[in-house]
Amino acid sequence: MNAPFPTAGLWMLATLGLLIVGTGLPVWALLIGSASLFAAAGVASGAMDVGVLSAISGRTLGLLEHDLLQALPLYVFIGVLLQRLTVADTLFSGFARLLGRTGAGTSLAAMGVGALIAPMNGSVASSSALLARLVTPRLGRLDNAAATALVSVSATIGVVVPPSLVLILLGDAMLRAHTEASNLSNYVLGSQRIINTQDVFHAALLPAATVLVLWLIVAWWQGRRFTAQMQSKPLSGMQWAQSATLVVATLLLLTGVFLGKVYAVEAAATGGVVLVIATLASRALNHTQWRSVLTDTLSLSGALLALLVGATTFSLVFRLWGTDHWIADVVLGSSLPHLLTAALVLLLVALCAWVLDAFEMIFVIIPIVAPPLIALLGDAQQTAVLLLLVLQLSFLIPPMGYAVMMARARSTQINASIWLTLRALLPYLAVQSVVTVLVFIGPWTVHQLDAAVAPASQNAPVSNTEVEQLMRDMADQPTQPPPKP
Repeated sequence: MNAPFPTAGLWMLATLGLLIVGTGLPVWALLIGSASLFAAAGVASGAMDVGVLSAISGRTLGLLEHDLLQALPLYVFIGVLLQRLTVADTLFSGFARLLGRTGAGTSLAAMGVGALIAPMNGSVASSSALLARLVTPRLGRLDNAAATALVSVSATIGVVVPPSLVLILLGDAMLRAHTEASNLSNYVLGSQRIINTQDVFHAALLPAATVLVLWLIVAWWQGRRFTAQMQSKPLSGMQWAQSATLVVATLLLLTGVFLGKVYAVEAAATGGVVLVIATLASRALNHTQWRSVLTDTLSLSGALLALLVGATTFSLVFRLWGTDHWIADVVLGSSLPHLLTAALVLLLVALCAWVLDAFEMIFVIIPIVAPPLIALLGDAQQTAVLLLLVLQLSFLIPPMGYAVMMARARSTQINASIWLTLRALLPYLAVQSVVTVLVFIGPWTVHQLDAAVAPASQNAPVSNTEVEQLMRDMADQPTQPPPKP
């Protein structure tokens, strides 16, 4: 039905933002609370039918049956377990020694561990906690601002490198957004197909690799001015064996996911099993520590699922007000050039990501802005990569950037001022901005690894006449008589 107050959803978002900043309550509770408040107002004003709200239970059940959500607790488990093991410490020490002659062994080692561990670590928060614990005791004379920037940047690598949980959930969100965009009057799907998570993996790999290589150069340039004093105990053969096992398993899983041979859920499960086996073999954790790992995993998984349920409730009420269609009409009907309008939408996403974490962005904001953005750019894969790069960029802008806040909060030894931290982050931010602009003006940058398209004869759609004839042929087939006794 046509909603009489289509801008009410904007007031929902404004109310949610004020509650997040002013109350400090869990975001999932604020999502459900603000949605309930505006749903009651909609029913009282006659803008929505109370019977439609019963769809919340069905949407929640359907959400919990989603296959991809099986990966969520697995990634949380891997992240929690990695924080309690010495595997990451061993890798860090090994990388630092191996790269010591470059003059910036500590800095490059932090980036290397971030690139290797972050995709299996689940989230920016988990990666920040792990890297802050690793890097801080080994700072030596490394500048505090440079250390904060290093931890923050390394923690965001998992945002764009498959098979991270952020990338998996964004890929699933982009599948739904592309489906919605195909129903907009201003967008023609044409010969394209609806993208899936694998398409997002392929599209993001080259931009992510470019960012990582340039960031390594920046880390070397900043770190070579300082001498980091490595204070670590000699590593046992068992520790090296564990680390080598993890490296080989991670590389194989990353390759398998990228090639489509292994699903992301299977990769997470396999990574978890490898870690558990290595931990049991080395007896690195006792019974009490295992209980702590499982307790933290259940707690964090429950918080994420609660956030997802809250976002689902919020988005349903938001759509019942008709604000999603109103936003699409405003964006697609703008008199500004399409690229300028798309840039403004991405700027809005960046502002939201500056105060929200990755999961809140994926569950709440991206489902709203992605469909009209796809229609503007005409390329779902380009849109997905731009959203990833913008999220990553916003997480690195102090003082509210999520990765910077987590890096400062997780380490008591890193205490640089905001301005010094921003100065240390500027080269990383410049790299990220340049790559983002290149992807924005050059859609070809995300299509270099696209899967080969089958010949047209194999992909030709079946006409309605052929479908009707096929149905008639099936109906005319004689029925087999029952067997004689």
